[in-house]
Amino acid sequence: WMINIGDGDQFGSGFVDVNPNSKIPALMDRSGPEPFRVFESGAILLHLAEKFGAFLPTSLATRSECLSWLFWQMGSAPYLGGGFGHFYAYAPLKIEYAIDRFAMEVKRQLDVLDRRLGESEYLAGDDYTIADIAVFPWYGGMVEGCLYNAAEFLSVQDYTNLRRWADTIGARPAVKRGRMVNRPFGELSEQLRERHDANDFNTRTQDKLEQA
Repeated sequence: WMINIGDGDQFGSGFVDVNPNSKIPALMDRSGPEPFRVFESGAILLHLAEKFGAFLPTSLATRSECLSWLFWQMGSAPYLGGGFGHFYAYAPLKIEYAIDRFAMEVKRQLDVLDRRLGESEYLAGDDYTIADIAVFPWYGGMVEGCLYNAAEFLSVQDYTNLRRWADTIGARPAVKRGRMVNRPFGELSEQLRERHDANDFNTRTQDKLEQA
């Protein structure tokens, strides 16, 4: 279900029952006799990976590498979004110190990822994992030029390993489908505002709904 944060849906009592921190995403697992909530994106990814036995390495060393990068994203992305993104793109006052401070931190993070991805195909090694799933929307989106109109300002073209990784992940069919879900902007054929069935990709994109 789409939660419209512009309208404050995240503060409604129904959503707060699922995530007391009023942030998206959140999940209700109804597969057992008693539903239970999972909130925070890292916890959701780990829950789903363990539940379905996918995208989480089984060897101890590689699993640890995967979880290290997953939690790296949890700690780092607020500097990109709430820090750099806010002051560069959204703050009513352009504060040079704040923009420079967070821009340098984001460039440091991009360099960390770029150096890691010069060593391995994916963050945890040879295979795509929940670490890549967590990091891609933020840092892949940045080097793709999708975030804050800041690609030139941050010189994202310099991070060649990170760009190779982002291109590889962005080309995955499941990633292309996932980027359509809860999307209220862009091409109508790429907006699936609510996804409740796999066939919704064929029947309920916004172009088809508006034609109907």
